[in-house]
Amino acid sequence: MNIDLGTIWRVWFPLVAGAVALGAIFALGPGPRGPARDLGLAVAVIGITGVVVARHTLGRSFSIRAKATALVTTGIYSRIRNPIYVSGMFYLGGVLIMIKRPEMLIAFVALIPMQILRARREAAVLEEKFGDAYREYRKRTWF
Repeated sequence: MNIDLGTIWRVWFPLVAGAVALGAIFALGPGPRGPARDLGLAVAVIGITGVVVARHTLGRSFSIRAKATALVTTGIYSRIRNPIYVSGMFYLGGVLIMIKRPEMLIAFVALIPMQILRARREAAVLEEKFGDAYREYRKRTWF
């Protein structure tokens, strides 16, 4: 595995930062201890793992704003078109389960349509650049 500075910032830094934040929330955060907290940790770990795998798979094609440098259809992208969005929601959902703050559920639910809009904007950019190849890819993947 070739690890350059870009890989460190794109893959390893988010993994470490997310894991540290998750550990701190689990150990020190609000909310009762018990099975729900353990379940929340498991869901959040699945989420952060998905984000890291997706960012690693994207490689240099990752960007904050939608741009079409390459059509990545391998790895996790062979099943899910937007695994970073989906995995990020798992991470946040797991944190919400851990801290048991029902009022935060409103913010979580509000993020769902925002993620859908982001995915649609990204899809438009990719469809414009890759045309039929992207449309075929969309047919065989979820979200």
